[in-house]
Amino acid sequence: MLAEASPTTLFAGRPYRAGRLLANLIVMGGTVVGRAMLQAYRQAIVNANKTGAAQEAINGIRRASKAMTEQEARQILGISEKSTWEEIVQKYDTMFERNAKNGSFYLQSKVHRAKECLEPLYQKPDVLN
Repeated sequence: MLAEASPTTLFAGRPYRAGRLLANLIVMGGTVVGRAMLQAYRQAIVNANKTGAAQEAINGIRRASKAMTEQEARQILGISEKSTWEEIVQKYDTMFERNAKNGSFYLQSKVHRAKECLEPLYQKPDVLN
């Protein structure tokens, strides 16, 4: 008759050697996987920071390229090239106040940017120099 092997006699009289071996393999494997995941996470953070800086530079270029032109500023304020600075300020004040009452911040900012765009064209040179 064949005797059944018990878990304590599987490894030549060394009880529970298989369990200990299996536990060690699991711990070592978990350590290797954990280190790999940590390294991958760190690399992902580095890549994200690089991408973020590059994306911010691209956004800065896009913002600069979307600067308002003189023609757009004149269209927004409804003035011609022959308009005086006083006419521009009067149009600006009127349009800014109308949009303040209705709560359109977007239109207010467009009107303000239009005035800002035209200011350098109408500023008088400093005669004190």
